[in-house]
Amino acid sequence: MLAVLWAGFACGVLDITAAFIVYGFFGAKPVPLLQGIASGLLGPKAFDGGLATALLGLLCHFVIAFGAAAVYFVASRTFPFLIQNAAVSGALYGVAVYFFMNRVVLPLSAAAKRPFSMRMMIIGVVIHIFCVGLPISLNVRRFSR
Repeated sequence: MLAVLWAGFACGVLDITAAFIVYGFFGAKPVPLLQGIASGLLGPKAFDGGLATALLGLLCHFVIAFGAAAVYFVASRTFPFLIQNAAVSGALYGVAVYFFMNRVVLPLSAAAKRPFSMRMMIIGVVIHIFCVGLPISLNVRRFSR
């Protein structure tokens, strides 16, 4: 349980920080970015909800981060190489989470569809390797028995 808590927390903090920095560089502000996450549940009306929907987006972000950590932890109980080779497994897991979110979760959500951008995909994959997969795998390894 401690492994999932630390892994989810590290993933959530690093990923949202990277999003604020990278997307901020492209002009996105934190509140609309968080509202964009909430729009997965609420659709476009999330952008009219002010701080409340931004906080909902932050909550959704951390629920997803803890969910990703829990999935990795459970998988590591069956596949010990996920702990034994945490760096490689974490990097690959980050890539898998990126594509799962973008090819399964987002299309099923109420969020607005965005055009494909190779540049943004590469940025997203790199963020997911270093801010999602590796923090999860390394924390699961550290706190696993």
